[in-house]
This record gives sequence, structure tokens and C-alpha cells, in this order.
Amino acid sequence: MEGVSKGAGGRRGGERKKAVSKSMKSGLQFPVGRIARYLKKGRYAQRMGIGAPIYVAAVLEYLAAEVLELAGNAARDNKKNRINPRHVLLAVRNDDELGKLLQGVTIASGGVLPNINPILLPKKTAATDSAKGPQPKSPKKA
Repeated sequence: MEGVSKGAGGRRGGERKKAVSKSMKSGLQFPVGRIARYLKKGRYAQRMGIGAPIYVAAVLEYLAAEVLELAGNAARDNKKNRINPRHVLLAVRNDDELGKLLQGVTIASGGVLPNINPILLPKKTAATDSAKGPQPKSPKKA
């Protein structure tokens, strides 16, 4: 016999290939294998296709990137270098589609959107109207 004997069917011993993750194969940052495990463990269905966890990971990654980009813009508008919960809330609530998706979600330490009902604002008085100058009169009906 030669020096290294291989086990059953050549499964043991010899050179092993470097493991390539499903996330690497699919070109995603989110963990496809972990999401697959959660989908199986959650018993959402009896059977699950190969592409299901990849699709879910891609959707979650897209949503996370979208929220982070908008929150980063909100942080920059407030002259901050770090994103905090307030920036996430402003990003989500000011975007129509994300606002609809996260309609019933409460973001801790996020606060509320700045909003004053127009009825509560002070009315324009005669003094402020006269300061602008004479107003043109509308033609009278006969």
C-alpha cells in the first residue's frame, strides 16, 4: 500500500477545497445560510426551495441598504457623522414607500415628525396685511 490511504470512497484525507458560502456564491452581504436555517426552524412550510433563502436575503439586504442610505442623508442634513434612531425615523417617515411598509412600526428614541396643524398657527392680522401695501380690489359683481 502507498503512504496515505483514503477512507470510504475517498471522502477522508487528501486536499480539501476552500469552503465557499452561499452568500459569496449569490453575491450578497446578508447570511443566506443563516436565513435558510431560520426558515427551516420556523416551520413556515413543509418544504422549501433552494432559491427561497437567497431571495429573502436579497430583499432584506436591499431594504437595509435603502434605509441606511436615507438615514445617512438625514444625518448629513443635521450635520452629524453618525446615524442615530432619530435619523432612521426621519428617513422612513419622509419616504412614501418605506413609510407605508413601516406604518405601524414604532422606532425607539425616534420621536415624531415635526408638524404643526395649520389651524393652530396664528392668523394674519390687519396690521401685517397693511404693512405689505395696498391690496388690489376685486371687481364688483353687478
